[in-house]
Amino acid sequence: MMTSVDTDLMRVLSDPLRLRIVTLLAREALCTTHLVEETGARQTNLSNHLRVLREAGVVDTEPCGRFTYYRLAPEVIETLAGQFTALAATARANAGSKRPC
Repeated sequence: MMTSVDTDLMRVLSDPLRLRIVTLLAREALCTTHLVEETGARQTNLSNHLRVLREAGVVDTEPCGRFTYYRLAPEVIETLAGQFTALAATARANAGSKRPC
């Protein structure tokens, strides 16, 4: 059985600022203003990272007046975690396997 990990999602989450955003959104929904305060990133830079996260399905948006709140989509993280769990289980199950040279 072949086990794979979503490499596109890994690329999205591998950026330090995006990972920081995801970590913050795991605790509560935040708007761009909050995220600028928390990360120290410039608003335009943050907006670009939020767009990438939104397009990857990692965050959901919720309009609130003139602000947009961002919320983490936990099922995406759970799916990725499950892929790594399956990969670890495969490695464990095949720990004694070795291909002859």
